[in-house]
Amino acid sequence: MAFKENLLQKIRIDQLAAQVLASIAPEGAESKLDKSAMRQLLSLSPFGPRRERDLDLYVKDTGGREPDILVLDNELPIYRTTVADVAMRKSPDIAEMVKPRNIVKILRDSDVKISRKAESLKAVQAECIARLDLSFKAEDIDDLRRDGIASLESNYAEGVNESLALFAELLGYRPPLKPFKIPHCTIYAAVYRRESGEERLGPAVIYSLMRNDLQLTEETFGSLEKEAIERFHALAAGREKAAVRGGAVFEHLQRAVLSSRAQGN
Repeated sequence: MAFKENLLQKIRIDQLAAQVLASIAPEGAESKLDKSAMRQLLSLSPFGPRRERDLDLYVKDTGGREPDILVLDNELPIYRTTVADVAMRKSPDIAEMVKPRNIVKILRDSDVKISRKAESLKAVQAECIARLDLSFKAEDIDDLRRDGIASLESNYAEGVNESLALFAELLGYRPPLKPFKIPHCTIYAAVYRRESGEERLGPAVIYSLMRNDLQLTEETFGSLEKEAIERFHALAAGREKAAVRGGAVFEHLQRAVLSSRAQGN
């Protein structure tokens, strides 16, 4: 798979993981796991599906004597044991339940359970990403730049959004904080928090889907600064202009990625 497809796959993996994480309740509360999103995530992992009794299991060969076995239920546990052992512990029949040794195993599974809930999700997410080759050459980033410019010049919003998402992934940019969210605009930015607790944004890329207008500002904007928020909204609305606009935004992002790699980031 080419670099661009691998990077898009990573973005999808992260989105699925975030969707599942949002469905996992805090400790002490009842979860209703998003099983559909989790199945999609597992399909991208080395865990293979297996139905055992009434259990949806996903099994991964560890290279050792016993595999890792994920049970697709609200707890999302991962066990390191045999499929038969997991089936007995999670869905025992009457004959198994009357044996004293089995009762202990059914009531306490800490001897074989290696993770649960968010920790299990994180492990599966990492396994998915580890299968991808995310290394790149300068030519790969140049291809992303050219794709972005071509989409912008063709007024192809979906293509522009895809290119921006790829550059955002490479640069660690993310969607903005609530004060900077603007309807009908795609926005990615560097976001960080000061020791005072104030969140700040910038540099930022702003793409207006209504006007097919793309710009990048190197300014920083504080979430507690009314004038800064108003200026940001003015940029997004086109009432003010950023220094970098149009296809030059993708050229700027290309340089930022290559510069970051040169610095070892």
